[in-house]
Amino acid sequence: MNDIADEHDGRRDFDFFHGRWQLRNERLRQRLAGSDDWEIFASTQDCEPILGGLGNIDNFITDWGAGFIGMSLRLFDPQTRLWSIYWASNRTGTLDPPVVGRFENGVGTFYGHDTHEGRPVRLRFIWSEITATSALWQQALSADGGETWETNWYMRMTRIS
Repeated sequence: MNDIADEHDGRRDFDFFHGRWQLRNERLRQRLAGSDDWEIFASTQDCEPILGGLGNIDNFITDWGAGFIGMSLRLFDPQTRLWSIYWASNRTGTLDPPVVGRFENGVGTFYGHDTHEGRPVRLRFIWSEITATSALWQQALSADGGETWETNWYMRMTRIS
């Protein structure tokens, strides 16, 4: 593959996220329980490229939940042109199974498998409303194989200059 094709294969889709961000988190207190009780808290996120641009890593830091710290590892596969996003936190110290997907028409959609309270669920991340200074991330779970989705977490991001 030549360098021009490489620039447009999807490997640069997360370049917008490099840098420092202030986040407004809106998170359901109970998931898959029909709840509409949201908690709102602030966090910061710092993202930097790794592996010559084939990935990035970020740190998510907040005072919420007695000092919750998380990190995302995003890796791009040039063969499949798909991103894999892994999550870890100071609560578990392990990488969660990835969500996998790509950006189309400015929206990134990523799917994976997880468990919630001991039962298997589908997991979906959506990245949208991306500008030079803002972005929206949302997470949803499905207990019925993807027939219906419950969005349980929104992160409204604003770049810190």
